[in-house]
Amino acid sequence: MTIDRWNVPARMRSLRVGDHTVTYIPDGHVELSPRSWFPGSTARDWEGDRARLLTEEGFFLGSVGGLLVEHGERALLIDAGFGPHRAAAAQTHPYLGALAGGGLLRGLRDAGRRPEDVEAVAFTHLHDDHFGWVFRPGNTSTPFLPHANLIASPEEWSSMRRRGMPVSFPYRQAGDGEEIFPGVVAWSTPGHTPGHTSYVVSSGGQRLIAFGDVFHSPVQVEKPEWEVSMDSDPNVGIATRDLVLKELSQPGTLGFGNHFADVVFGRVVSSESGSYWQPEHR
Repeated sequence: MTIDRWNVPARMRSLRVGDHTVTYIPDGHVELSPRSWFPGSTARDWEGDRARLLTEEGFFLGSVGGLLVEHGERALLIDAGFGPHRAAAAQTHPYLGALAGGGLLRGLRDAGRRPEDVEAVAFTHLHDDHFGWVFRPGNTSTPFLPHANLIASPEEWSSMRRRGMPVSFPYRQAGDGEEIFPGVVAWSTPGHTPGHTSYVVSSGGQRLIAFGDVFHSPVQVEKPEWEVSMDSDPNVGIATRDLVLKELSQPGTLGFGNHFADVVFGRVVSSESGSYWQPEHR
């Protein structure tokens, strides 16, 4: 393992989970300001070993992409990147640096899949770095994934309408505990947004939890109590991180962090001194 993996965008990586293949499909990256994103952290918190998470410019680097879940000939995509767009730091949010996408289509092809092969897209939540390839404001068609059902929690679809983005295309609401694809179950994990949903892939006695924006960085495995300034309810976010950490700590359980650097797959390892993220790439 090289230290660079902790502060560079993730490459395409693939794992087996029982009878399923899960593949991270990279789309791009986002720069996040550590002290703004975690307002309770101090400059000292980002020294020592944690300094490896930061780029030379002082950001922690977040990957942006989607998780391809394959079961036999069937294919599901969890989240759909930012899309073929680039935004300079001045065009994003004060807590962000540059945000760029564009690689998802090429990544699907490299994984041996066409957009037509994807039968559904399950969104953890409806922020534009998760739905960018599928739809944008003013675009109500889904040409990129022409045969895909669009899945999110009822709260997320309602939130889109409140934000002035009419939901005029076919979509499906997925409730907590609902199986949305063979071996894939929705899990309500609010905090970042009220309707945020994680997805649990279970097969052959193994599990993978795709936890979306419950965690934005491996540092939160060590410090789940840090509030996230961009969470809709920071206190609920903390409680959800504690709950998800307990599940990630169970035997036979892997995690997928969409916004982690080149350590998107991993395990939570617990010891007397605390918990940490152990990358798992085969």
